[in-house]
Formats: sequence, structure tokens, C-alpha cells
Amino acid sequence: MSDARDDTVVLALNSGSSSLKLGLYSFRDAQVSKLGWGQAEEIGSQNGRLWLRRGSQLLIDKSRSCATTAKAAEYLTSALVGNSLPTPHVIGHRFVHGGPYLQNHQRITAEVLRQIEEAITFAPLHLAPALDVLRQAVRDYPGVPQVACFDSVFHRTLPEYAARLPFGREFWEKGLRRYGFHGLSCESIVDVLGDTLAPRMVIAHLGNGCSITAVRDGASVETTMGLTPIGGVMMGTRSGDLDPGVLLHLLQAEEYDADMLDQLLNHRSGLLGVSGVSSDMRSLLQASTENQQANLAVEMFCYQVHKSIGAMATVLNGIDVLVFAGGIGEHAAPVRAKICAGLEHLGIVLDEPANRRNAAQISSAKSKCAVRVIESDEDLQIARHSYRLAKGSA
Repeated sequence: MSDARDDTVVLALNSGSSSLKLGLYSFRDAQVSKLGWGQAEEIGSQNGRLWLRRGSQLLIDKSRSCATTAKAAEYLTSALVGNSLPTPHVIGHRFVHGGPYLQNHQRITAEVLRQIEEAITFAPLHLAPALDVLRQAVRDYPGVPQVACFDSVFHRTLPEYAARLPFGREFWEKGLRRYGFHGLSCESIVDVLGDTLAPRMVIAHLGNGCSITAVRDGASVETTMGLTPIGGVMMGTRSGDLDPGVLLHLLQAEEYDADMLDQLLNHRSGLLGVSGVSSDMRSLLQASTENQQANLAVEMFCYQVHKSIGAMATVLNGIDVLVFAGGIGEHAAPVRAKICAGLEHLGIVLDEPANRRNAAQISSAKSKCAVRVIESDEDLQIARHSYRLAKGSA
């Protein structure tokens, strides 16, 4: 490793709804090296796990129940110190939503913090724990600059006719619009493709949260998620898009209140709600041969993604490249096969053996549209933005 005095060390903290990823990077000019990385899994569950790696060395791997994301952050950052990893010069945080005013990645000031706190209503499942992680990082590293990286930034290129909700302009001016998410994942894929980036690309980010995005010449022009990360296709525990009348029915006929709706839409819908078994696609695929509801959940999920890819192809007037990313997108070959079945009219033909082994390219030689499997690296994107902002460059 190069002399730490010449390097800028960046800590990336990527907070999810029930997980926390950590990446420690060293930047010297245009060169970046990964010093360590780790994750707290299933936060709030008795099945929690914490691990930390440095190169090929597994420093920590233990079952540990963390009640909150802040506690997970405290443990992981103390593990960095305990394993003699360098102290960061800047810390970057993933925030799913920037609200109506935060439309650029930026250093966190008191005013930026206030605006993030005001945006919690747009994504409480994600923003509240991310803010807890930020506060913990400030306690652990007093005086170290903190940077906010927003998933919604990538989608600021949506044209108004795509971003606008069909309400009066006063709602638009209050920030009620379609924002889009998984932007750091999309950015990462665009960067990976670099000079080979095709003019018309669809990115299917499929994990516990899912979105499908149309990218023209590297810019987002349409995406399935909207005002909040609940919208779009069905997900692990989130409902995806609904007829608004369903919500009125629940409020009026079933006497739901806002908290009950939140629990239903965010925690008891999607794969878990339909299957009654699990929100985990691996478990559902294993159960689907014997459990009809598990099979139905998989079929509904694949159908909705399949349909959304077709919609994105219409927006782009065709597809040159289809990219699968996220935990499901990268690892669930049967799901990719079901999604792509019947998309031959878009030029998509899979190479089944390549798909089964999760190859980097899974389309056949006959396919007019390349189908890729790319591991997006949100943590590296956070680190890059944080380094750039720490150096004061545009």
C-alpha cells in the first residue's frame, strides 16, 4: 500500500432497510484500492451476521444480533480500528432519497442534514436508519467530513412528462413527482461499461428492492419506481404499484390507518405477502415445486419484470443491452430465464448454459440484444463521489 500521507482514505457506508455495507478505499490521483469491506446482515433479527474482510483475509465472521443500524455501524467501525485499518479522511453515505431539493451528491452541512430529515416521509424505511448511521459516524469520527450520495440523483434527467404525476402544478412544485431509485447501482453499471456503453440500455436491478430503468446514452429517461421506493414492480416485502382505489378501499372499508398501510405496503406485501413463506427468492425457488403460493409469487415477480422491460423498450424504441444486477439479478438463473422468455421480439435470446452458470454475458450468438449480468458496486460509487467532493472538484 502506498504512503498513507499521500493517499485519501474514504469510508463508504451503504445503509439498507435491514443491512449495512461498509467499504474502505484508498485514493491516490486516479488510482483506487480497496482496503477492507464488510457487512451487517439482518439487522433487528436474531439471525444477524457481521463480517469484515481485508483482501483474501476474513477478519471477522460471527453471528451477532444488532438491534439497530447505528449499533451495526458502531461495531463495524470499531472493527476497522481493532484490525489496524486506516482512519478515513472523508466518509460517504448512501441516502435513497434527497427529497425535492437535494439533487446532487454533496458534503453534509447543517442545512443539508435538515433537508434530509425533512425528506424522511418519502422513504422512512431507508432514510431513518441511514441518518442513524450518519450520526454514529459523526460520533466515531469527529471532525471528518461527511458526504451524502443520493440514489435519486441519477434520475434527475427524467423529462417532466415522465416525472410528473397527473395532478395540478401545485403538487409538482411541492415535490410530489416521480424520483426513481437505485441510482448508484445504475451509475456503477454505466461506469463499468465505459466506452462500450450502448445507446439503448435497460437495467433490471433485482434484489430485495427492485427497479427497471431505461438508459439512453448513459442518462436515465424512465424507471419503474416513483415518488417512493415502494412503487414499481413487486419486491421482497414491498407491494410495487397499486390501483389507488385499493388504498381507498383499505382506508374506508377495512378501516386501515396510515401505520397499518405502511406495514402492509412495506413489510407484508410482495414475495412475502403472496407466498406466505419468505421474501427470499432462493427460498421461494426451492419451495416452488411443492408450494403453490411460493410458485405463484415467483411467477408474478417474473411477469411484472418481463412486462416492465417491454415498457422500457417502447420508451427507448428498442434495446441494445439488457443488464441484470442486484442479488436476484446476478444469481437467480431461473428467474432471468422466466423474465426473458417471450422477449424474442425485442431481439433477446438467452444462451441457457451461460445463464445457468451466471456468466457475464448470457445472450446467445443469435441474440440481437446483448444480455449481461453485472455486479453493481454502489460502495465504490459512494467512495468516488466522496473523494471528488473532498478534493473540491466538480
